[in-house]
Amino acid sequence: MTTDTVISCKNVWKIFGADPAGYLANMPEGHSFDAIRADGYIAGVKDVSIEVSRGEMLVIMGLSGSGKSTLVRCFSRLHDITGGTIEVEGQDIMSLSEKELIELRRNKMGMVFQSFGLLPHRTVLDNVAFPLEMRGQDKHTRRARALEVVKLVGLEGREDYFPRELSGGQQQRVGIARSLAIEPDIWFLDEPFSALDPLIRREMQDEFLRLQDMLGKTIVFITHDFDEALRLADRIAIMKDGAVEQCDTPDQIVLNPATEYVRKFTEDIDKARVVHASVLANKDVTGTGDPVDGKASVQDLARLLVQDTREIIPVEANGKLIGAMKRNDALEVLLGTS
Repeated sequence: MTTDTVISCKNVWKIFGADPAGYLANMPEGHSFDAIRADGYIAGVKDVSIEVSRGEMLVIMGLSGSGKSTLVRCFSRLHDITGGTIEVEGQDIMSLSEKELIELRRNKMGMVFQSFGLLPHRTVLDNVAFPLEMRGQDKHTRRARALEVVKLVGLEGREDYFPRELSGGQQQRVGIARSLAIEPDIWFLDEPFSALDPLIRREMQDEFLRLQDMLGKTIVFITHDFDEALRLADRIAIMKDGAVEQCDTPDQIVLNPATEYVRKFTEDIDKARVVHASVLANKDVTGTGDPVDGKASVQDLARLLVQDTREIIPVEANGKLIGAMKRNDALEVLLGTS
């Protein structure tokens, strides 16, 4: 992941009601979500500032009605914002004409939603090729690309199946393949696995991580499942009442929740499987003996931590020392006292 910003969202509001722009212009500073609702308006997104870097997977989560889907629809301008600015690769999307916006979505953005939205009368291959057909690509070119992404998502051999002949997980793979067919730089996924049973959901998460490792897309992924967020995210943004309560790495969110609301989200999480050695490492401290891998979780290191007698354990990343962690700090995470 690089620090190159792809999506920049600054002080964004999305208010629903009779005259949202007029209301926002005259709204008292610090007006609460409930006070806005009492005035007859709904703050779908409330003064959100966030950035998404190239190659990053940002997971946005929260309970139903928290604003997560509304925010992502603002990113792609499926919703026009009421206030603030959103830039995609440095371009203010609110300044785009309808034609320019369509081109941006067609050429830069892929979208996958909870409902698969497959065309029942079309085969897997024809469903995947559909957005390329809408682009005007010739039949040979779009067929070749569709075959390529069908193979990528593990559906080779099912190209001529119809949606009714596929399982739920296979149908979701078709939806993912269809969004990938246009080779998007930015990928928006709105609870794509929530309709699947737990086993298939886990398999789809594995598949999704494999695809991301291969493709390195910039991804905004919506979920209400904290375990799913912890498994997939580079960073997690937790929303409540239209506002972002905290946006940070999974390690930092479980170690240092910024608000009571975030703390309640994390209180039942086994921190040992989330917190990694690199997070506990102090770059100004050196240890002795063999280093541990910074990517290893505290849970992965459990046996070593119990048996090792060193107070300070060196930590490495990509073969280079990045500092050292205190064994007691790691044990506190392991034993649930931190």
